[in-house]
Amino acid sequence: MLEDDPKSQHITWHHHHVTRADRERLLGHRGATVWLTGLSGSGKSTIADALAARLHDMGVLTAILDGDNVRHGLNRDLGFSPEDRKENIRRIAEVAKLFSSFGVVNILAFISPYREDRDFARSIRGEDDFLEVYVKVPLEVAEERDPKGLYAKARSGEIPSFTGISAPYEEPLHPELVLDTDVLSPEEGAERILVALAEKNIIDYRP
Repeated sequence: MLEDDPKSQHITWHHHHVTRADRERLLGHRGATVWLTGLSGSGKSTIADALAARLHDMGVLTAILDGDNVRHGLNRDLGFSPEDRKENIRRIAEVAKLFSSFGVVNILAFISPYREDRDFARSIRGEDDFLEVYVKVPLEVAEERDPKGLYAKARSGEIPSFTGISAPYEEPLHPELVLDTDVLSPEEGAERILVALAEKNIIDYRP
């Protein structure tokens, strides 16, 4: 058995009458995953909200998967060890894959600090359906913002294994977009993602 094979052996993948293409024709757009990665406080969730609002106004069906929200339910059993971070990303990548197959434009806001895990998320989606967006900000700016007070707690030792302080963040090497949020507003970031989605023929959008 391969390492990534399901533990259950007596299972069969079922193909259904209504296909992904059928759903996308009904919706009038393709399913896709927009993966926002970056440090805590970089602006991922704010950009995700701005993008979802724009797409909703355009009649595009969206779903936001946010790091904190997912850890309240689906991944509530996971901590922040390297192993748990890996499993956290594996699970939400599989959820995003399912949502995309339903014709939904997924917007994911996760620190997702490891390249290997983000590459896995891309590998199960396909290049035409996946946009990696690096929400980039200098560490000192993220610390100045510190909207949740997490950096201060990390600096004091209250939060161990905190990305950017006591745990690494591996910058994307070849993201589809880099959004420098120390100079770009959330609305400007959302606009750039809309253009990228249109270039991939996922949505019909003309600035």
